[in-house]
Amino acid sequence: MAHATIHANSGLISSADVHGAAVYGADRERIGQIDRLMIDALSGKISYAVVSFGGFLGFGHSHYPVPWPALKYDAEFEGYITGVTEQQLRDAPEFSDDGWLNRESEQQGYSYYGADPYWT
Repeated sequence: MAHATIHANSGLISSADVHGAAVYGADRERIGQIDRLMIDALSGKISYAVVSFGGFLGFGHSHYPVPWPALKYDAEFEGYITGVTEQQLRDAPEFSDDGWLNRESEQQGYSYYGADPYWT
């Protein structure tokens, strides 16, 4: 299991550390891991993390876009905490490579998680 680690004296986390970092739900139980980050090409801001969970031996994983502001790094857990439960994640819009390509679908996702959009 990968751990996200803040680099000493900088407060920064490498994208390599974020990939595979654990995600914990509202009850502090592990609900998945970060599969990848999606970055707005023009602003450079992170739009959302694709969180994966489930599956066995790499098969059957589900992927869900979670707005970056809905995830908070927790040094004690060496991962990300979200107020989202596993059931809320299961009920959320699922990620696909052609999904979340427009502002309207991004807005729906941010609204679902109650996160403030990064573009405002």
